[in-house]
Amino acid sequence: NMTTKELITSIASDTNMTKKQVESLLSAMTHVVLEGSTQGKSVQLKNFGTFEVKTKKPRKIVHPKTKEVSMTEEKRVLSFRPNTDIKEEVKNL
Repeated sequence: NMTTKELITSIASDTNMTKKQVESLLSAMTHVVLEGSTQGKSVQLKNFGTFEVKTKKPRKIVHPKTKEVSMTEEKRVLSFRPNTDIKEEVKNL
């Protein structure tokens, strides 16, 4: 797994940006993605993918010990869908 610190270092070494600038950029990007998502918008990054909020329907669950059946609540989750180029890169690893 790559940590945020490692990601910042890697981006800084690949660009002419300082680590502080990269950290600010990532912070701003996170803020924009979350802000757009909470407003019901999808956030599409060219050559990368799309972030969007999806609604998960309630579903039936069974407690393994007591066998008690209950329903989960509807919930919203942030989803990421990579673009086809990213999918192909991962597929060919």
